[in-house]
Amino acid sequence: MQLEELINRHRKDLGDTDMAIWKYIFQHRKEVRHISIHKLAQECAVSSTTVVRFAQKLGFDGFGELKARLKMEAPAEIHSHEDVLKDLREFYAQTSAKIFQRNFDAASRLVHEANRVFAFASGYVQSNVVQELKRLFFYDNVLIYEVAGKEEFYSIAQDLTKDDLFIFVSLSGETPLVVEFARQLQLQEIPFLSITKLHDNTLASLSTANLYVSPAGFQIYEREDNRTPFQSMLPYFMLVEVWYVKYRLYLDGIHEGPCTKVQETNQIPK
Repeated sequence: MQLEELINRHRKDLGDTDMAIWKYIFQHRKEVRHISIHKLAQECAVSSTTVVRFAQKLGFDGFGELKARLKMEAPAEIHSHEDVLKDLREFYAQTSAKIFQRNFDAASRLVHEANRVFAFASGYVQSNVVQELKRLFFYDNVLIYEVAGKEEFYSIAQDLTKDDLFIFVSLSGETPLVVEFARQLQLQEIPFLSITKLHDNTLASLSTANLYVSPAGFQIYEREDNRTPFQSMLPYFMLVEVWYVKYRLYLDGIHEGPCTKVQETNQIPK
C-alpha cells in the first residue's frame, strides 16, 4: 500500500501537525528519501518524536521504515522517450501487474450486499467509466443508476438507506461537488466507494472503501508546441474490468463455502 493510500486510510487519526509533516514530505519527496529525522523535524518545526508518532500513525515502526517506503515508490513522471509506443506498452504492462495484484474483496462485498447501487462521475472520462461499470455488472443483474447532478442527488439522498451503495468516479477526489456529496452520505451513514487517482485526496479519505488508478502522461508532441501531454486513462477501464472478474470470483467463493459445509454435514459417519 502506497503512502497516499495510508494517508487516506488514517486521515481521521491525523491532526494538523501530522498533515503539515505530510505536506512537506509530499512536496519534497526526493529530498526526504535521504534526509535525517532531525532535519525533517527542523524543516517542519516539530520535534523528532512528533515525526516518529506521525510514522507510527500510518502503521510504520518509525521514520526509518517510512523513508524506506518513500525510496521504494517511484514518482509519477511524464514519459518523453523517443519510442513513445515502447513507453506506452511498458506502462500498460506495469499497470496491469499492479491491478491484478489488488484485493477487491471490500469493494465486491459492498456491491454484493447493497440493495441499490448509485454512481456519480465528476467528468467526461469518468462518466465513460461509469457506463462501463453499468455494462459489466449488468451481467450479474446488478443495476447501477447514474446520478446526473446536484438536484437529482439530493432528491435520491432523501430515500437512501444503509443498505444502499454509492460509487464515485473522480480523478482528483477534490471536486467540490463530489466532496459535498461524500460528506452528505457520511452524515447519513450511507456506504460509498471511490475510484480516484492514487494520491492524498479528500474523497478517498471519506470513503468506506477505495480503488485507485495511476494515469500517466506521454509527450507525443514537439516540446516547442507547449501542448498538454497525452494522458492515458486506460487504467480506469482496466481497473473496472479486472474488478468485475474478481467480483465474479468473490461470489463463487461465497457460494462454495456454504455448499462445502452442507456436503460435509450430510456425509454418513463411518
